[in-house]
Amino acid sequence: MFNSFKTVVLLGLLTGFLLVIGKQLGGQTGMVVALVLSVGVNFFSWWFSDRIVLSMYQAREVTGEVGNPRIRELQELLVALARRGGIPVPRLYIIDDPSPNAFATGRDPSHAAVAVTTGIMDLMTPEELSGVLGHELTHVINRDTLTSTVAASIAGAVTMLANMAQWAAIFGGREREEREGGGFGDLLMIILAPVAAMLVQMAISRSREFAADEGGAKLCGNPLFLARALAKLERGIDAVPMAANPSTAHMFILEPFHAGGLLALFSTHPPTEERIRRLEAMAGSHASLSRHAF
Repeated sequence: MFNSFKTVVLLGLLTGFLLVIGKQLGGQTGMVVALVLSVGVNFFSWWFSDRIVLSMYQAREVTGEVGNPRIRELQELLVALARRGGIPVPRLYIIDDPSPNAFATGRDPSHAAVAVTTGIMDLMTPEELSGVLGHELTHVINRDTLTSTVAASIAGAVTMLANMAQWAAIFGGREREEREGGGFGDLLMIILAPVAAMLVQMAISRSREFAADEGGAKLCGNPLFLARALAKLERGIDAVPMAANPSTAHMFILEPFHAGGLLALFSTHPPTEERIRRLEAMAGSHASLSRHAF
């Protein structure tokens, strides 16, 4: 409940940034244009996001009977977990990439897809895979694809409008300052708003990951399955980073590449250690001992 409330507040804050930039650029008319632009971009991204991202990673859909026992195992786990979660079984896609990872996409539970890399299939036990799939199915159940798409689209619109406002301030700012006041403070706001919008977007993404971990742990039946999977993923991605598009990093169960220093502020995922700690706490006070068993 708290995560949902936090997400609503942060989305409202993002929309506020968008409207302020729109007003700065074109007054009341600019606010309306900014809002209409955001709605249009959100709808396009939401409706086509699954096809775009699956094509981007050359994911191939699994259909019918397959000879690969690992893929059959994935199919069976996905069917069982989807039924437990009370949603239609998502389409299953495989990405030929040695880096271990997975993501869910689709505009709603009836049009959802789950994609996993060959790397994660080679790395995980069936129990750990059930934790990963449970996490992704929770994103589908919670409609996090819609939430993340809206957040990313609004943040992108804020950045675009801020860039336009900067150019407008450079070429017409002096006349406007004499006419309306403002000046340096307005320009500073235009520069900082995109950074603030990106930070808010990242906060939304991190909040949804915690919620998906909790739901995934319940779906698979044991929080330690997912805790072990996350620890393996962390090591696997360190060893074999994925050549992923940064704009899609928020979709994966773990960020497909690591950024240190100040760039960590813009991470789309919470620290893996904190995610594991919360899962171990769900499993009980003695669960932390099992963390060192793999």
